[in-house]
Amino acid sequence: MTTVLTPASFTRRTIFDGMIAKAAGLGAVPYAIVWPCEGHALAGAIEAARHGVLEPVLVGDPALIAGAAQEAGLSVTSCRIVEAETPERAVQVAIGLVHAGEVQGLAKGSLHTDTLMHGVVAQESGLRTSRRMSHVFMVTVAGRTDPLFVTDAAINITPDLVTKQHIVQNAIDLHHGLGYGTPRVAILSAVETINPRIQGTLDAACLSKMAERGEITGAVLDGPLAMDGAVDPQAASIKKLTSPVAGRAQILVVPDLEAGNIVVKALSFLGQASSGGIVLGAKVPILLTSRADSIEARLDSAALCALYARALAGGGERERK
Repeated sequence: MTTVLTPASFTRRTIFDGMIAKAAGLGAVPYAIVWPCEGHALAGAIEAARHGVLEPVLVGDPALIAGAAQEAGLSVTSCRIVEAETPERAVQVAIGLVHAGEVQGLAKGSLHTDTLMHGVVAQESGLRTSRRMSHVFMVTVAGRTDPLFVTDAAINITPDLVTKQHIVQNAIDLHHGLGYGTPRVAILSAVETINPRIQGTLDAACLSKMAERGEITGAVLDGPLAMDGAVDPQAASIKKLTSPVAGRAQILVVPDLEAGNIVVKALSFLGQASSGGIVLGAKVPILLTSRADSIEARLDSAALCALYARALAGGGERERK
């Protein structure tokens, strides 16, 4: 007898567990773990390796790595370790491994995010593209049969219109790369009408027009839309929103980092959602985790990054340009 999955049968883990299994079935993807010199950073890498999702290459001080592993009760004997004496040097060495074709992505270890991203965005890194880099959270909610993509809640603080164009396109390309097809993109604000005093509504209108003119491709866009009108069909109906996106959005584009951070954390801590994150816009995906992330969240992000690295290697030209 075939089991039919209905929205009610979906848990917050259904989608991510499937992604982890898919990534493992395709084989571990080599990733440089940059400066994994504390237990939390090593634990995530070891767990991803144990599940067959990533093949971690540990870039950092071997003595510090060994000490962190011993303190955390972890074994790194099966991992390749590439020596680098400082976090800054570890970033440079990891980027060199990308150019040498030895790894297909970068993952943050226990160094500061600014240190990692400063090295990546530097002109001499060779990892920059014509796109601005941006972050996407993939969030799964119980009872919802497809994930929500929320962007940008981690990199661009107050993005201007051109940066938002890149943020939107990066998220669209990720949606396609993971095999979810053409997404419905909601440009979020507090209201659904254009208000000159709310910059987000003006940007939303411009982004929608840019999509109409082919300056943003591969998706159906609409905005401004408030959060309820974007994700809840009943709310969209009550508000009489006539839109192919309203009530059915798959990508949520927030007006700024503060709003995005609040949205994701509200979903995670109040809605018990699962989430994984990825940085896009460079020549390879970047796995950017927080010290507070659980092992489960780190594994979810690893699966997300592994699958998208494979998509890029298979011809994801939009992201590479």
